[in-house]
Parts: sequence; C-alpha cells; structure tokens
Amino acid sequence: MTERKPPGVSFETWVDRQIREATERGEFDNLPGAGKPLPAGGGPDDEMWWIRQKMQAENLSFPLPGTLALRKKAEEARAAAVGARTEAEARRIIEDINDEIRASYGKTLSGPPLTQPLFDVEEVAGDWRARHPVEEKPAPEPPTRGKGSFFQRLRRG
Repeated sequence: MTERKPPGVSFETWVDRQIREATERGEFDNLPGAGKPLPAGGGPDDEMWWIRQKMQAENLSFPLPGTLALRKKAEEARAAAVGARTEAEARRIIEDINDEIRASYGKTLSGPPLTQPLFDVEEVAGDWRARHPVEEKPAPEPPTRGKGSFFQRLRRG
C-alpha cells in the first residue's frame, strides 16, 4: 500500500518521487504491452472508445434503433436481390422488403425519421439482368433432308 502524502510536500513532487522509486525497483519492467502503441480509440473526444473495443472483442452488438435497422435491412435486401440466382428470386426479395417498409409506415419506430423509400422492382430486376447476362446458346441445327431419320430408314427397310 502506498504511503500517505506527507504534509508540506507538494502533490506533484510526492507522485514524482513514488514513480522514480518504483522505476528504480524495476516495477515497470516487462509490463504487458510495453513498447507497443496504445489501442486506437474513436478520437481524442471519444469517451466511449473502450466500450466499443470491449464489445468488439467479445463479439457483442448493440441493437440499432428501429428506423436504422430497417434501413440496414433494406440495403442488405437490395444487395441480396442483385446477387440472387434468378430474376424471380430477386423480385421476391425486393417485394418482401417493400412489404416490410410499407408496414413500417404506420408504426412509430425508434430512431431518426424514416426516409426509406420503396424499391422499384423493375429497376432492381434490370440491375440483376445487367449483372447476369444471358449466354447466347447456338441455334439447333435443322434436321438433314437426306435419307431421313434412323426410324424412317428402318421402316423403309
């Protein structure tokens, strides 16, 4: 336990002396993280940096307010639609998120005002088609008019 500051000694001098004596005793040698930079926070005015770092280290998340969660879900849905396997699947994804956006219009959601517009299904389908061009298949060759098919030749005999 540290000793009490003696009367008549300035606080700064007392602290400096304790640090010097601890350094001489080697109490600051081989500390974990010695010589490494301090972990980056959110900036000099970010008082919550350590909470964000702890949440990230423990893989925790903080729920977004309702309107921001819907906006994030809408962005993810659009990306999923453009990357869908079929155009029909892309249309279904966009129609589902549009239904959810419509349902939110009558509700009071937490967070900033909702400014999420409905998606234009045709526009997203066009983006899907642009990302998934149809490969040209060669036209089938017309049947030959020569001696007929195998079965016709059999009948003729």
